Amino acid sequence: MTIIANPIYDAVFKYLMEDEKVARILLTSLLKKEIISLEMRRHEYSTVHLDKISLFRLDFAARIKNADGTENLVLIELQKTWLPTETLRFRQYLGTQYLDKSNMVKKPESQYGLPIITIYILGHPLENLTEPVIYVKRRYLDYDDQVINETNPFIESLTHDAVIVLLPNLKGRMQNRLERLLSIFDQEYRMKDEHYLELPIEDFPQEEQPVLIRLLKAAASPNIRRNMDIEDEIISEIEARDTVIMVKNKEIQKQEQIIEEKKQTIKEKEEMIEKKEGIIEKKKQIIRQQEQIIRTTIRMLYNQNISLQDIARQLSLSEEKVLKML
Repeated sequence: MTIIANPIYDAVFKYLMEDEKVARILLTSLLKKEIISLEMRRHEYSTVHLDKISLFRLDFAARIKNADGTENLVLIELQKTWLPTETLRFRQYLGTQYLDKSNMVKKPESQYGLPIITIYILGHPLENLTEPVIYVKRRYLDYDDQVINETNPFIESLTHDAVIVLLPNLKGRMQNRLERLLSIFDQEYRMKDEHYLELPIEDFPQEEQPVLIRLLKAAASPNIRRNMDIEDEIISEIEARDTVIMVKNKEIQKQEQIIEEKKQTIKEKEEMIEKKEGIIEKKKQIIRQQEQIIRTTIRMLYNQNISLQDIARQLSLSEEKVLKML
């Protein structure tokens, strides 16, 4: 067994990928294509710690060899996160690549963007997906869904393939060469000190040994150990803040529920008041109708020369009331 630094940490992962030979081994295995040349873009790596996210990004320019022997230059955007986050942030980083004019290939007759391949290394599961590595590949199809065996720079510059690595789905799996290599990320091998993993070194062939050696060096580096401690502190603060936010959100939801219940009660009371007002208005209407009938009757009897006294007696009203309604 060999003890290596845990590359789930940004400091370790950055140190790992800064070695061109190691980066080529990992990216070749992930892309399943030979990488002829590889260059990390200077100052393109970035770490972001905001709210519920720890997200690390690396950008590479790579010349890859295709199965048919052709070569082409591509951009590889590698993003790693070990906490659940919204896809919007991934889209924002990807958007910067599409907007970057340095990623354009200028030809006399046209200008196209370099093809982009995105690699997402996620430290959290995705619902309904159980495979540790998922490939999202494009195809050119005609109307009848027949494959078109040609590519075009216009389409290549506006669409991209992707590789998604779901670390929680590794769980000690080594069913193929890639899964064996990705075991360096498998948290099933995590030691009591979570900064380190303990791996069976005999499972790694000679050509992949540089990856382990690089992680061995990272484990021995005081600077990297210190940076891992800092990451732990940051994540601890984030989790503590998230806990406070979660409690406050529950309180807010409870208050909102109380307010909603009060609104419902007020609404029911208003409906009852409206109903009562409607009944009262109907009664007033009936009274007005009755008064109109009595007034009409009084005028009719008065026009027949019947005295006010007799009219009052016939209608069971006072003479004063009869006179007022006349």
